[in-house]
Amino acid sequence: MSELKKAITSQHTLLIELQQILETELHLISSRDAESLISMLKTKEALLDSVQQQDTVIADLYGKATQDQKDDEEIVGLFNQAKEMVNQCKFRTQINQTAVEQGQLRLEHLRNLLLESRAKESMTYDKSGRTRGNKSGGGTSV
Repeated sequence: MSELKKAITSQHTLLIELQQILETELHLISSRDAESLISMLKTKEALLDSVQQQDTVIADLYGKATQDQKDDEEIVGLFNQAKEMVNQCKFRTQINQTAVEQGQLRLEHLRNLLLESRAKESMTYDKSGRTRGNKSGGGTSV
């Protein structure tokens, strides 16, 4: 097997591993397991570095390859598979990003509900029957 084929095949292995990590990442996001997520993100970062390094190796080998080697059906097929795998990784990353954003929105909504509830609990009435917030600071009210 040529060096270029070996390099692209190695990239496939890395991309499969990245897809698995992205799947695990989504599970950890949905289960809100922050510690495991942070640990896994370090692994993901190292893997992305490896993918980038392998891209450089492939680019160098491809630049040195003859036109016949570049046009080889197996090489073209391996490149197309790698491109599809990258597109799948991008799609999974978008899904994970959406999951994080939705989680943040749910937390913000919960925070607002708690603040509203707290404000209602501290609500009092003045002599004329109007509502006013209870001031626990001891200052004068107008």
